[in-house]
Amino acid sequence: MRAPGRPNRARRGSARRTTENELRRLGFARVAGVDEVGRGALAGPVVAAAVVLPAGDRLVGLRDSKLLSPAAREGLNEQILGVCLSWAVGQRHTDAIDRLNIHHASLAAMHDAVLGLSPLPDFVLVDAFRIPQLSVPQRGIVGGDGRCAAIAAASIVAKVFRDRLMLDLHARYPRYGFDRHKGYGTAQHLTALARYGYSPAHRRSFRPTSVFDTIG
Repeated sequence: MRAPGRPNRARRGSARRTTENELRRLGFARVAGVDEVGRGALAGPVVAAAVVLPAGDRLVGLRDSKLLSPAAREGLNEQILGVCLSWAVGQRHTDAIDRLNIHHASLAAMHDAVLGLSPLPDFVLVDAFRIPQLSVPQRGIVGGDGRCAAIAAASIVAKVFRDRLMLDLHARYPRYGFDRHKGYGTAQHLTALARYGYSPAHRRSFRPTSVFDTIG
């Protein structure tokens, strides 16, 4: 048992390739990692990414995208896209999120991301969930973005992709500050909502209850 208050070293360290390597030994050559970002935001899309890393890649520092600085995410994103065998993104915008609810919209975005890979992967590792109606073998891994390199890579690609979309939304609706909080429920964002009301980029089915919404 680790001492109280001591940081969890597994969480601080890089995500491992143990699961992918085990699957490759079983004959699954193309293992995709899948993750989504934007689930808890008040505005903007939910974005999922699927990434197939090659065996023996030399990527260093893969971990949950939330634990990385913006500069580190951008750098790793470029490295991931440069070495991966394939990658794809899926997204659902605010109208679909309001219609489906965020959970089902997230699953739909992940489904699209997997089907966007060419060729399709042999096996899919998903952060936390299983993707319904997916014909490819899959496994959900709780905390996968911090434990599994392929999922961590997907979380980074999805985060960078979504952050760029939020910069585009900031250009259209600058008074909300999307360039800073990326649509999450910060104090600045809640103040702007109280002053200006909801923009077309906001999720009508979401009602902020706290300035301490988790940013992911």
